[in-house]
Amino acid sequence: MSLLLEELTGGFPQWSELARILLRLAAAVLLGAVIGLQRESVGAAAGLRTHMLVTLGATVFVLAPLSAEMSSDQISRIVQGIATGIGFIGGGAVLKLAAEREIVGLTTAASIWLATAVGVAVGMGRLGLAAIVVALSWVILAILGRCSRHP
Repeated sequence: MSLLLEELTGGFPQWSELARILLRLAAAVLLGAVIGLQRESVGAAAGLRTHMLVTLGATVFVLAPLSAEMSSDQISRIVQGIATGIGFIGGGAVLKLAAEREIVGLTTAASIWLATAVGVAVGMGRLGLAAIVVALSWVILAILGRCSRHP
């Protein structure tokens, strides 16, 4: 029984560290929601849940190695893998309409990529940076988006 308890609680952080982790995870979800709500409001393929999951996932990919006290070189390789891997999801959002010779979904792919960067920043404890980036992305997507649709 003690082996089972040890296994279930293995790696479980102290209360202060747990609070820090929960704060970062909540921040990732909220910041992803800001981007996702904007994308959903314009009917983009990837909306609220997708962006929340992307920021949350990126945050976990950074928090886990940080809590395992990996070196900065190892964490750098993980971040490189995240940046490369998210391109596959973004690529899935891009669609070429052959008949109209038009490519759609690039902004959605870019917002997914950006949400990943926000998640990485949050995971690294750079919540202020992540919040500024989300505010700027909202301006770009919402305000400048209207300008580009209405010449």
